[in-house]
Amino acid sequence: MKIGLSSASFYPEINTEDSIKLMTDIGFNCGEIFLNTPSEYEENFIYKLLEEKNKYNFNITSIHCCSSQYEPFIFDKYKRRREDMLVYYKKLCKAAKLLGASCYTFHGMRFADINTIDKKFITEVYDELSYISLEQGIKLAQENVSWCISSNLDFIKLLNEECRYPVYYTLDIKQAYKAFIEPEKYIEAMGKNIVNFHVNDKDKEHICLLPGRGEVNYGEIISKLHSMEYDGMAIIEVYRENYTAYSEICEAKDYLLKFL
Repeated sequence: MKIGLSSASFYPEINTEDSIKLMTDIGFNCGEIFLNTPSEYEENFIYKLLEEKNKYNFNITSIHCCSSQYEPFIFDKYKRRREDMLVYYKKLCKAAKLLGASCYTFHGMRFADINTIDKKFITEVYDELSYISLEQGIKLAQENVSWCISSNLDFIKLLNEECRYPVYYTLDIKQAYKAFIEPEKYIEAMGKNIVNFHVNDKDKEHICLLPGRGEVNYGEIISKLHSMEYDGMAIIEVYRENYTAYSEICEAKDYLLKFL
């Protein structure tokens, strides 16, 4: 397992195109790129990122976006709205391919009662999404997100059992605790389809901290991931208010190395 960093950790202070140099400067040579707004989905901007990636020999392993701007509407029953949102999705899958990423971290639907949703319709949408992403060689990596239906373990089970194409997963520690579910439970549900891992810490007062600043038992979580044969990235993803100096991120990286 290799430790990377998400450019989301610099939002909103650092422009996305400047984040690759910064991550390299503080000792990271790989990570996840967060595209913050639709203008950053455009091909001319992606080529600017590609230039930075090549200039600094930085490995982009996954992409993410400001999902609330469009992802929930992919599941809208109004066909024209759904098709308009798929335009964004296709741009992001193409962006991921151009940048050399292997997966697209996806939030998807907002939280809903699983007993009231149209399961057939939703799994058909996931099949379309997976088909589009796999055509580009990109894995759709559904993240467990507290305010999304993906926080429900039964929803993950539904995707695993009913989708025609495989759904892959991003495990996020803080999002698990926000949903009051142990990360190990998500690992069991996601199984060997975990392809990305967001690492953060927490304590009784703070839901998100840099690794090493809280009470998360990384030994147990990483052992559970190893039991599922996970050998992918461990991406440090925190909020800008979780640190005062970039050196603290480097300290978090050193702390995590003890568990890998």
